[in-house]
Amino acid sequence: MMLQNAESTSSAGKLLSAPTNLEETETVYSRVNCSYKSLSERFGLQSKDFSRQFAHIYAVRLTKMRELLTRRVRNRWGPDVRIRKLFELQEEGSRKCVILGTIFKHQELKPSILKEISEEHQLKPQPPRTLFFDDSDQLILEDELQRIQLIGNLDVHLVVTGVVCAVLGHEDGDGKFLVDDYCWAGVSEPVQRPLQSTDDRFIVLLSGLDLANSGDTLLPLQLFVDWIGGFLGDMGEQQHQAHAVRVLIAGNSVKGCAEHKTPSLPNTYKANTGDSVILDATKLLDDFLVQLASSIDVDIMPGEFDPSNHMMPQQPLHYCMFPQASMYQTLHGVPNPYECEIGERRILGTSGQPIDDIARYCKLTDPIDILQHTLEWAHLAPTCPDTLSCYPYYQEDPFIISECPDIYFAGNQPEFQSKLYEGPEGQRVRLICIPAFSKAHSCVVVNLNNLDCYPVCFSTSDSMDPGPDK
Repeated sequence: MMLQNAESTSSAGKLLSAPTNLEETETVYSRVNCSYKSLSERFGLQSKDFSRQFAHIYAVRLTKMRELLTRRVRNRWGPDVRIRKLFELQEEGSRKCVILGTIFKHQELKPSILKEISEEHQLKPQPPRTLFFDDSDQLILEDELQRIQLIGNLDVHLVVTGVVCAVLGHEDGDGKFLVDDYCWAGVSEPVQRPLQSTDDRFIVLLSGLDLANSGDTLLPLQLFVDWIGGFLGDMGEQQHQAHAVRVLIAGNSVKGCAEHKTPSLPNTYKANTGDSVILDATKLLDDFLVQLASSIDVDIMPGEFDPSNHMMPQQPLHYCMFPQASMYQTLHGVPNPYECEIGERRILGTSGQPIDDIARYCKLTDPIDILQHTLEWAHLAPTCPDTLSCYPYYQEDPFIISECPDIYFAGNQPEFQSKLYEGPEGQRVRLICIPAFSKAHSCVVVNLNNLDCYPVCFSTSDSMDPGPDK
């Protein structure tokens, strides 16, 4: 029994069950068709000009989001509330008003090239850290011309540099702005897109294959391929798999971390050993993708440690890496971040770098909470370009979430998490943290019809299907 794609066989996209005797006729299941549209054009780099200053992206971000914030301000604090620029605060005195700007978080523990230089000159060394927040951190709000320190009712540990916000309050006698309330740009109003069909259709999400350190991952990975292709389970399970329309791989497929255990060799061989590990992992990935693409459409995103450009947005993995799988038109290299429409559902997500970076600079520790915060901040990666490197955009900020997605995901997270976010204007967004397959041996299945979501585990010690998380 096998579910195959149109390119691989004349019985295209059909699940065939072999007859038990000559008189029986075979049962045929066809792979469900589903519309698809890529919305990731803004993440593609048409030119590569690194002579620009990074200040431009902050200016564009504030300009683009000012309109969104102004509407939120009127809805939250009334149509008569005064919105002022920073240079106008002196005229307001102690009267309450609203100011809009970009948050800058002053952090003494933040990594700095100047600190690295001081270490080279044997000055006071900086202890190695993975978390960079401290009680001494300060919030500063910047607009096009000036900046002012924020105090009051805005927790310094729950925001990061780069978030655009509106704050209500007044300037105190020390030249600081006393915050009484605040609001974010928020989630845009939902766009009504009628579903093409009431039948269940599924997409499958996975991330973090980490084939450079495959170890005990190869058997679960082969089980996944057999499961998605219709080789596993009874007739009911195979019929269910015929409703899976697309697989999305969210980064770190070749490599999942900075270092891997390798045999102890002389220094002259270490570089070559590392190169051979990556090469072997890429070949394994090609073998995996050729099996997968023969039965279903596959979107593969680059991740932090994959052989792609390091700066966000990461460009698609080159097809020359996959000489076998690239023969199939069902293999699609896509950027990170990635946005598309599948079956009239808008899907948006990243391979996880923005979520991991935010966790280093504030006290938000739960990945699903951080994912929700980025949605409410209306920005995929607010810490770009401060602590997360990105391309120096000049006339746009492609990371702004301008339209409400139906599914919003982050790959390479410690464990599976899911939450249905419901906004004040009827927004319903399925938030998903996709676990690294190399550790959890599980993928995530999402029903496009009702946005139900559940993990499927391919470990021999865990249940195959824990059931939907609603």
